[in-house]
Amino acid sequence: MEGIVVRSLTFCCLSFLLVGVAGGFDAPEFKSLFDGKTLNGWINVNTGRETWTIKNGILVCSGDPIGVMRSERQYENFILEIEWMHLEAGGNSGVFVWSEGEVYTANRLPSGVEVQMLENDYPIIHNRVREYVSGELFGAGTVTTIPDHPRGKRSSSVEYRCKGKGEWNHYLVVCVDGVVKLSINGKFVNGVRESSIKKGYLCLESEGAEIHFRNIRIMELPPGVIQESEIAPVVGEEN
Repeated sequence: MEGIVVRSLTFCCLSFLLVGVAGGFDAPEFKSLFDGKTLNGWINVNTGRETWTIKNGILVCSGDPIGVMRSERQYENFILEIEWMHLEAGGNSGVFVWSEGEVYTANRLPSGVEVQMLENDYPIIHNRVREYVSGELFGAGTVTTIPDHPRGKRSSSVEYRCKGKGEWNHYLVVCVDGVVKLSINGKFVNGVRESSIKKGYLCLESEGAEIHFRNIRIMELPPGVIQESEIAPVVGEEN
């Protein structure tokens, strides 16, 4: 079933690109979400002034305090590309898609679909099962999803592809009509479907360990049929 869904998403995206070119209107293209110099386009939600810095074109998150930085506006259907690297063993972080723009819980993290970014030694250091690492996907907070590869309510990757501390990892996250598919370092290995929220903010997570980000890009895709209840509350004014 997973292969069918991935192929269907790929076919739909490629078909739209071809139709767009033939029809004379602009086809989707990747746009940068981080210019390597500023935090333009991002808003601090509940972290500190020194949590997010830029060094040599790299977005550096100190991991302290726990919290998130969000995109200025919401996204519905899209492909997100992002590279990340942990600097210490057992580091914890992630990116939220279709997320709330504010945090209302004591754990300082928003509701949304979390795309986990854990350093490979996390299960050893924190006495967790190995499935924690390599891009787990799950509905966080009030958001629900159905996992393709269930570990309880979470979906675990079918192949362990994340590199350890000091090495860059490449995520390609395809988000369409409540379906999220994750490619890790060149291969699709995980997915969830039927997300209760299908439009919301992107959030980068600070969770106790230094992590670096680069090459953050997004390709927006055509909208789908969506109910008001499937859209995260808008925070402030949308650009």
